[in-house]
Amino acid sequence: MSEVINTDEIQEALTAPELTILYQDEYYVAIDKPTGLLVHRSFLDKHETQFAMQMLRDQIGQHVYPVHRLDRPTSGVLLFALCSASARKMNEVFIAHQIQKRYLALVRGFAPEQRLLDKPLKEQLDKIADKYANQDKPAQSAVTDFKCLKQASLAIPFGKYPSIRYSLVECFPRTGRKHQIRRHLNHLTHPIIGDVNHGDNRHNHFFRDHFKLRRLMLFATNFSFKHPYTNVQINIEARLGEEVLSIFKQLGWSDSEEAYHQKG
Repeated sequence: MSEVINTDEIQEALTAPELTILYQDEYYVAIDKPTGLLVHRSFLDKHETQFAMQMLRDQIGQHVYPVHRLDRPTSGVLLFALCSASARKMNEVFIAHQIQKRYLALVRGFAPEQRLLDKPLKEQLDKIADKYANQDKPAQSAVTDFKCLKQASLAIPFGKYPSIRYSLVECFPRTGRKHQIRRHLNHLTHPIIGDVNHGDNRHNHFFRDHFKLRRLMLFATNFSFKHPYTNVQINIEARLGEEVLSIFKQLGWSDSEEAYHQKG
């Protein structure tokens, strides 16, 4: 199923004159990808005219090479290599498990304080793009660390419940399967708000109507790696932004970016 994106609400982000560059050296460059922006061209989205890869290329005046991906509705740190050789080097860093990615997710309900989920995931194939792919591939190993950072309860009846509950969950994927965090949280019965494919659309509609924001509430806040050329540990961090922080404030949480920085 294709992601359902509210193009009106993300139009301003997509028509911004420049992408926000979070990090750049002679080998790599990282941007803060806005929600709704595709990483690169896809024949599944032929009507789209803007892509992070092409926008960044035009902005810095040189070709870039994606070394990982973010789902279209996910915002946050997206890293590119500046040549094919540095892309291969970063691939070696991934293979050596010298990468750590941190996400924050706003989910339905009160999530457990901490949970390591080791649940293999079967690859989700697209009917068109993967028409000739092996349809019977076994499930692949998928492991995610979760930690509940904050909880909120609104005194608003919802269905048979007297209130509606949310949690802010810190997520560290140890593997990189498609939609891994989204599918794992849904398995734990704490789907991410705004997830149309793996979530709870009743809660998605409530959130959109109550908070006037329609997007996937999943944020790639940190991307850390051991630099393959300098051996220096690099940590790249993306901001949540005022729109998201205003919602957190309505949930009774801090509206300061610093309150959501990675600890330690």
